[in-house]
Amino acid sequence: MAVTMDKKDEMIMRLVHYFITEKNYSPIVVNGVKDEIWLQNQEGPYKIIRINANYIHNREQYEFDILKLRNVMKQVKRKTLSWSMNALNILLDVNENVDLEEQKNIESVALKNGALIKAKPVLKSFPDINHKMLLNEKGIDLMIDVTNDINKKTDKENRVYESIFRPKKIVVTNILIVINILVFLITFVASGANLSALNLLRYGGVNSYFVAQGEVWRLITGGFLHGGILHLLFNMYSLYIIGTQVENFVGKWKYLAIYLCSMITASLMSCIINPNTVSVGASGAIFGLLGALVYFGYHYRIYLGSVLKSQIIPLIIINLLFGFMVSGVDNAAHIGGLIGGLLISMALGVQKKEGKQDRINGIITFSIYLAFLVYLTFFR
Repeated sequence: MAVTMDKKDEMIMRLVHYFITEKNYSPIVVNGVKDEIWLQNQEGPYKIIRINANYIHNREQYEFDILKLRNVMKQVKRKTLSWSMNALNILLDVNENVDLEEQKNIESVALKNGALIKAKPVLKSFPDINHKMLLNEKGIDLMIDVTNDINKKTDKENRVYESIFRPKKIVVTNILIVINILVFLITFVASGANLSALNLLRYGGVNSYFVAQGEVWRLITGGFLHGGILHLLFNMYSLYIIGTQVENFVGKWKYLAIYLCSMITASLMSCIINPNTVSVGASGAIFGLLGALVYFGYHYRIYLGSVLKSQIIPLIIINLLFGFMVSGVDNAAHIGGLIGGLLISMALGVQKKEGKQDRINGIITFSIYLAFLVYLTFFR
């Protein structure tokens, strides 16, 4: 029995094939809709593409259709933590008397009988759209080609995401925890259980005066010292929970770079804001790991958007507020590490998401930030 498809169904398949296989769009599940295809790509010229096969017969129905589109855009915007949202609204069945008037952040295009796309804004964003669509295939051949190509693309993307999110052997985090514990035991025994500020300074604690005099190694050693067993246990627990996630997502070497760079920027910020104190502890570097999680989570917000909003960002805010309210907490180091971790993550890039220009911007921004901290520490 021959399989036939009308022109509208064929155009839907051609468009879906083009946007998914050529432009990296992914389907969105939108509840309560019928005869509509929704696609998204947060890096695309249009973050949402909606293909609507329903008949739009008058102006009122078109206005209601736009209202429905805006509602879905708001939902996707909240879910993906996007600052802005725009959409390409492709309508396949519109009464010729309906005026598709210009809408803010929405480009509406009417197609009929498999016609080519002629709208200039769309052609500007997708100049190859009329050439890369499967225009020659029809019926069952079109269905087979589209299905096979989309399955191949989906399988490839699934393998990429699996390689990023699957649990991996954690090495660097465990080594850092062991180093912190060993350093604590050594200093505890050497000081006769007297981990006073003076003794911590003697063992390598961060202090603005000594750092400015050339003892720059304190920017690192201070991050491995702790002022007591509770201080150590709290930081090591935080490092285990947060560090395991960051190392799993970004890899061992990027993780180590983020940790050490965050430790340095945390120590420098402490020197600037609290020049008369002795700062010790891994919390500045741990806040840098939180900054890295924010940057990574934002790029994979389709998967981690809810975690960012409900766990990571509230955790950062609560800990910073706690630091402001409780004496003896070096919140300057926390802020310095948080910013440093976010910026060095931008410079290092996110796997499968990093663009060359983004990494260049990250390198420049982190370099400026580091130079600013160095200047205020050594030359003010």
